[in-house]
Amino acid sequence: MAQDTSGTEMPVLPRLGGRRSSYRERVADALRAALIAGELRPGEVYSAPSLAARFGVSATPVREAMLDLAKEGLVDTVPNKGFRVTAVSDRQLDEYTHIRALIEIPTVVDLARTADGISLEALRPAAREIVTAAVAGDLIAYVEADTRFHLGLLALAGNAHLVEVVADLRKRSRLYGLTALVEAGRLLASAEEHLELLDALLERDEQAVHAIMTRHLGHVRSLWASGETDRGA
Repeated sequence: MAQDTSGTEMPVLPRLGGRRSSYRERVADALRAALIAGELRPGEVYSAPSLAARFGVSATPVREAMLDLAKEGLVDTVPNKGFRVTAVSDRQLDEYTHIRALIEIPTVVDLARTADGISLEALRPAAREIVTAAVAGDLIAYVEADTRFHLGLLALAGNAHLVEVVADLRKRSRLYGLTALVEAGRLLASAEEHLELLDALLERDEQAVHAIMTRHLGHVRSLWASGETDRGA
């Protein structure tokens, strides 16, 4: 574990499974995950050196990675200071989640009929990584594994453009509520939804898959995004 300037332990840079990536890409993935999970807050200005110290890496790849995130619209450059995380409104989050539901729910339900068991089972390690990250309270690893699982699942539909659209929507989303769920001991229940979904797909239970996906995306917008912990996860 790396430490930031206050001595707080920070997760080491995660490695994305299933593909080779450059160090710059790994840094960008980690920063993006921290932003989505709410560890980098909207409106705050972060310098490359401070982020480098926080993640235990050098400043150059951090600066390059933040420029990549600026191109994605996730941060704005602040001359001579660093980068400001862009804010996302409730309406934007509603729209992102609505589009995701329109795309992901029917696509994943179809996979209960079309995806082969070997390909589905190959996603189990990522689903287990989500659970492991939830137990450890490692939000960056959680977001990384969650992204890998869902995009890998959608890729089984054979539509690369669909995967790109959902990947972009996920980048723009914010899951500020994950911290509250960790503190309340509720993140594990949400993490286990991924294993539940995978089992339903392998059982070819389309009705169960539809119900799980609907519940899961509902959590993304309400429970996970807002930090409410009084509803079932």
